[in-house]
Amino acid sequence: MTGLTNNAPRPRLANARALLRDVLATAGFVVAVFTLLQLAIPRSLVLGTSMQPNFYEGNRLVISRLNYLFGDPQRGDIIVFNTPEEGRRSTAVIKRVIGMPGEAVEMIDQQIHINGERLEEPYIKEACRPVRCPDRSWTLGPNEYFVMGDNRNDSRDSRTYGAVSIEYIIGEAVFRFWPLTQFGVVPRFDTVAD
Repeated sequence: MTGLTNNAPRPRLANARALLRDVLATAGFVVAVFTLLQLAIPRSLVLGTSMQPNFYEGNRLVISRLNYLFGDPQRGDIIVFNTPEEGRRSTAVIKRVIGMPGEAVEMIDQQIHINGERLEEPYIKEACRPVRCPDRSWTLGPNEYFVMGDNRNDSRDSRTYGAVSIEYIIGEAVFRFWPLTQFGVVPRFDTVAD
């Protein structure tokens, strides 16, 4: 009498286990990637008019935290940061870097001067009114940045709350994904002192 023994695993059970293991591994991977992207590349919504004509209320931006892990903010960068105002709830805002650590920033006849040289600013909405840009000066310490909105006549910025320390900076605005008509990389402007 010949007896048959079946030592082979049941194919259905083995396939179900493999499928479950693959599904769980994929779900874990997706959660890990999503979490890393949220930490490294947050998204931001523009509120208000302080960055017109370059950003309007409702614009949605991708913010890169990574850019400043490997380098420092540069003049002309569009940054998102928590306001350093004491006594006020910290709010993330978007502004342009105007002055760098150690520089002297001056407002003379409604024009920005960096270390005595006038700054060319092709990105601003309109000339600043004297009441919004009176003659004044600031000296930046180490790791401090002077920031301003592109709409100088309607912006709370370093003129109000002073320089922004690097520790308050969240990241650089690098990509606009809404509205679709403006979809793309955030434009860069050359900013040089004459």
